[in-house]
Amino acid sequence: MTNQILIIYKFTELYHIFEELSLDLNFTITFVENEKSLNKKLENFNNYLIISNKKNLNIGNQFVLDNTPINIFKLVEKINIEFLKIQFNSQSEVTVNNYIINLNSREMLANNIKIKLTEKEINTITYLSKSEKPVSINELQEKVWSYQSDIETHTVETHIYRLRKKILDTFNDKNFIISEKNGYQIK
Repeated sequence: MTNQILIIYKFTELYHIFEELSLDLNFTITFVENEKSLNKKLENFNNYLIISNKKNLNIGNQFVLDNTPINIFKLVEKINIEFLKIQFNSQSEVTVNNYIINLNSREMLANNIKIKLTEKEINTITYLSKSEKPVSINELQEKVWSYQSDIETHTVETHIYRLRKKILDTFNDKNFIISEKNGYQIK
């Protein structure tokens, strides 16, 4: 598990409380006094949560503690839940070329434009994107559709055609899935 960092932003009292409890916490705490220091810290961290007593715009992964007093054990529980949400969201997005594919909402995004995808479309894109070489129709039938390769079907070709058209119509990208002589590929 990656190290979770709780960044306490402009909230000195809370930092001192967590500092005393630090040995019993499953995350590392750090204190930041100003925005410049915060931005510098964020360059070094991946798995972080920022806690403050005021909502600060333009800051992601932020938890605002504006309802005090609060039981410290309930606060630690809320922080752990926030870390779980962050971890879940980070595992739900896959980047393929210039696109972000959200596996939970089944959407493909680029430049503030998004399209809905089916589960098979997502499975096809993720399978193709992991391959270094062109993937044959038979391999896609077996790995994505769970079909036996001796069955005569044009499911893969039809599916790829529709997926390419969808991507072309939405993103004007005719080279997302490329046809090679031995199969399909995303480069």
